[in-house]
Amino acid sequence: MSDILHSIETSPVAQFMRENAAALPWTATLHVIAITLVLGTIAIVDLRLVGYPAHRRSARQLMREMLPFTWGAFALALATGLLLFAAHATDYVGKGPFKGKMLLLALAGINMAVFHVTAYRRIGDWDHALRPPFGVRIAGGLSLLLWVGVTFAGRWIGFV
Repeated sequence: MSDILHSIETSPVAQFMRENAAALPWTATLHVIAITLVLGTIAIVDLRLVGYPAHRRSARQLMREMLPFTWGAFALALATGLLLFAAHATDYVGKGPFKGKMLLLALAGINMAVFHVTAYRRIGDWDHALRPPFGVRIAGGLSLLLWVGVTFAGRWIGFV
């Protein structure tokens, strides 16, 4: 594993990230903006799933409107996160907040997958309900908590 991390950290991209005075701050700024958009759009959907009604929007319509922004912002967050990671791979892997962020990201992905193969398949039954079924509310609340955790853990990486 240390050989892989070393090769990542000594790659031309990683060296550019470390040696260019503007690369890290700009990349970190774009990463924070992207994460903010991810968290914000997910929060809008998750709040609807836990039972806070969206003004004149069903759950399906709200997801259809928000998720393209979520996925676009997630792609930007992933790209910028990989650049930040490459610059300090060996340092980040040993940090508790980094490990926590990766774990929370994995759990958020699992939560989303479980939601889509279970409750989302029956969205026609609860789409317009002001109070979605219990399982939907749990998935929305858990998603919101996990993504807030991802955000907090990510911010702590640079301070540990």
